Amino acid sequence: MKKLVFLLFFCLPFMAFAQLRKGLVTDKNGVPIDGVTISLRHADSTLAVQLSKTGLFSFPQSLKGTYNLALKAVGYKNLMKRLDLPIDSVIIIMASDEKTLEQVTVSASKPVIVRKIDRVIFNVENSIIASGTTVWDALGKAPGVQTKFDGGITANNKGVVIYMDDKPIRLSGEDLAAYLRSLPSDNISKIEIIANPTARYDAQGGAVINIISKKPKGDGYNAVLSGGYTQSSYSSYNPSMVFNYRKDKINVYGSYGYSHRKKDHSESEYVIFDSPVNYADWRNEKSGIRMGNANSYKIGADYNLTKQQVIGILVNGYNGANNRPNRTLTNIINNHAALPDSILQTENVSNGKASQYSFNFNYKIKLDTNGRNINVDLDYVPYQNKNSQQVDTYGISGNGIPLPNQYHIFTPSNQNIDIYSGKVDYTDKFWKKWTFESGLKYSSIRTRNSFDFYNNPATGLQLVSSRSDRFEYAENISAVYASITGDAGKWSFESGLRGEYTHTNGKSIALNTNNQNHYFKLFPTVFVAYKLNKDNEINLHYNSRISRPEYWRLNPFKSYTSPYTYLEGNPALQPAFIYNGELGYTYKQQYNISFYLRRVVDYFSNITVQDNTSKLFYDTQRNLDLSQEIGFSASFPIKAADWWEINNYAQGSYRKEKSGYLQARYDYHVWGIYLSSNHAITLNKAHGLKAEVSAWYSSPTIQGIYKLEKLYDVSAGMSKSILKSKGTLRLAVNDIFYSNVYRIDVNYDNQRNGFVEKSDTRSATLSFSYRLGGNPTAARKRTSASEEEKKRAQ
Repeated sequence: MKKLVFLLFFCLPFMAFAQLRKGLVTDKNGVPIDGVTISLRHADSTLAVQLSKTGLFSFPQSLKGTYNLALKAVGYKNLMKRLDLPIDSVIIIMASDEKTLEQVTVSASKPVIVRKIDRVIFNVENSIIASGTTVWDALGKAPGVQTKFDGGITANNKGVVIYMDDKPIRLSGEDLAAYLRSLPSDNISKIEIIANPTARYDAQGGAVINIISKKPKGDGYNAVLSGGYTQSSYSSYNPSMVFNYRKDKINVYGSYGYSHRKKDHSESEYVIFDSPVNYADWRNEKSGIRMGNANSYKIGADYNLTKQQVIGILVNGYNGANNRPNRTLTNIINNHAALPDSILQTENVSNGKASQYSFNFNYKIKLDTNGRNINVDLDYVPYQNKNSQQVDTYGISGNGIPLPNQYHIFTPSNQNIDIYSGKVDYTDKFWKKWTFESGLKYSSIRTRNSFDFYNNPATGLQLVSSRSDRFEYAENISAVYASITGDAGKWSFESGLRGEYTHTNGKSIALNTNNQNHYFKLFPTVFVAYKLNKDNEINLHYNSRISRPEYWRLNPFKSYTSPYTYLEGNPALQPAFIYNGELGYTYKQQYNISFYLRRVVDYFSNITVQDNTSKLFYDTQRNLDLSQEIGFSASFPIKAADWWEINNYAQGSYRKEKSGYLQARYDYHVWGIYLSSNHAITLNKAHGLKAEVSAWYSSPTIQGIYKLEKLYDVSAGMSKSILKSKGTLRLAVNDIFYSNVYRIDVNYDNQRNGFVEKSDTRSATLSFSYRLGGNPTAARKRTSASEEEKKRAQ
C-alpha cells in the first residue's frame, strides 16, 4: 500500500496541469499520515486549509513567492515548513509526539450528544449518568427517547425498531426490556437515533435506534473490564467485559455481561363499572418485586482471505430468568357506599425463562479501489420463551366472612420462534461524489405457541381444554431496494425505493381461526439539501414506513392476573402505514430546526375493555383509524465555557387521534412539548474529574383512548480518571425527584379506568471500568441479513 501511494504521488504531477501542486506527508518510516490539517499561509493570512487523504494534499492556486505550510496532527509534533512557490512536489516528514499521545489518552473525548442532519448520536461511553447501569437505563437518558412501563420505546413520539450493531433485536415488549436490562451500558459505545431511515433499512418501524457496542481493536490482545452496583429499594449489579485479539489476517472479538436485577414495583388502579342496575368502584393496590438474572454474550471472528475478501462469523446469545411475585388488594365499593362490600386478595407469581441465539455468516468482497463491493449475510435465529403463572384469589365480605368460589389457576405457556434470513447488498461509487446501493433480502419466520389453563384445587391440577390454546404464526417477507446518494454543487441528494412483499398466516386452535394476509408495498425515501452558504443549509425529507404487529400482539392467549382481569392478543391485527414529511434548516452544522407532518393510518394499540354488567376488565389489541401529528423540533448546543458543554433539545407538536371504538367514536387532540437539556462539565481536566447533569420533561399526551399525564426526570453524576487514565470511577444518581411515574386515565363511552405505576426508577449507581492493552477503536462493522424480525418476537 505504501509503495502504491508513493507511485501515485510521483506520477500525479505529470498527469496534472502545471499549476497543480502536490504534497505528501509521512512519518519517519515513510508511512503516509491520514487526517493531517495543512494550512497554506502568507504573512499573517491563511489562504487555504486542507486535510490529507492517505498522506496526499494539494493546493491548486497559481502562486509565486515564499509561503509557509503549517501541519497539525494528533500524535505528531506541530510543524511549520517554508516553501518557495511554485513547486511541482514536496514530501514532508512529521515527528511523533509521545507526550501528545498520552494527553489524548487522558483528555480526548467526544461530546455526549452529537446532532447530525439524519440522526442524533448519544455517546454513552462519555455520559456519566448513562454509564455503569444497563442499556435499558441508558436508552432512557438518550435525547427524545422514552422507555415505558410495558417495555415500549418511542423516539420523538415515533415507534421504533431497536438495532444492535446494525442488526435488529428480535424481541419486543417486556422481553425486549428484560434483554436490554441484561446488557451493561459499559459495553456500549453510543446510541444512534435515526428519525428517518433510508431505503437500505427495512421498512419496519417509524424510526430506528441503533445501539453500537464497544469493539476494541489493535494488534495483540486488549480488553475493557467494567462493573456497576445500583441501589434503589433493593440492590442490583452487572459486571461485564469486552475483548479483542488481532494478529495478521485474523481478528477475534467478543463480550460477556451478567446482570442481577431486583426492583420494587407498585401500582394503584381503579375501574368504575357503571350500569343501569349497579354502580361499582373497584380499587386495586398492587405491590411486588421484579427480579431477574441474565447472561448475554457475543463471540465473532473475521478472516481476511485476501486484501479484497473477508469472511466472518458472529454468534450472539442471551439467557435470562425472571421471577415476579405480586400481591393485589382489591376493595369493591357498590352504589357509593362508605365501606367496601367485599375485599379480594390476589397472590400472583410469574416465572419465566428465555433464550435467544443469533448465528451470522458474512462474506464481503471489494471489487475495486473506488468503493465497489458486494456483501452477503446469512442468519439463523432460534428463540424460546417459557412462562408459568400461579394465581390465587381469596375474598371476604365487608363484615369479614369468607366468600365462596375461591379462585386458583395455573397457566404454563411456551413459545418457540425460528427465523431464517439472507441478504445481498451491492455498493458502487461513481463520479467521485455519488454512491449507488442496491440489495435483495428474504426472511422466513415460524412461531409455535402453546398455552394450558389448569384449575388448581387441593386435589391437583385439572386441565380446562376450552381455555387452553395452540397458536401458530408464519411470516415470509421478500424485499428489494435501490438508492443513490451524492452532491452536485450546493445540492445534496439521497433518493431510494424499497419494495416488500409480505405473506402471513396465523392459526388458532381454540378460536378455530386462520388469518391470512399478503400484500406488496413500495416505500420511497427522498432527501434534498441545499447549502445557501458555508453556514446555512435547508433540507427537505419524505419517507413512508410500515409498522407490523409484534408477535405477542397477535397471540390470542388469555393471561389472567385475577378472576376478573386478563390480557389477550388479536391474530386479526393488520399493519399500520406511516407517512413522514419534514422541512429543516441548519446553521453552522450545529443548530437545527425542522417542521414535520406525520400521519399513521390503521395504527394498532393496546386498549382496555370493561364489561359493566359482568365486572370483567381486560386488555386487548386492535387497529384504530388515524393518528396525525404536526410539529417542530429544535436542537441548540451551547458552549458556555471551555469546561461547560450544553446540549438542548425541544419538540412541540399538535397531535390528533380519532377512531371508531366499541359503540362510539373518539376525536382527541392535544398540544404537547418535550424538552431536554444535558450539561457536561469538566471540573479538573488534569485530574480527569468530570460532572454531568441531565433533565427532560414531557407534557401530557394521548395514545388512542389513553390520556397520559406529564413525566419528567432529573439525573446527575460525577466521574474520575484513575490508574494512569486506564480506569474510570463513576457515581450517578438517577430520577432524583422520583418523577418518572406513569399515570394513565380512560374516560370514554362508559369506560372509566386508570392507574399510576411506579417502577423504582430512583437509584444511585457506582461503577468502575478498566482498560487492558491498547486504546479501543471500532472493529469491522457489518449488517446481518436478519434485519427487523427479531425486534418483533415476543
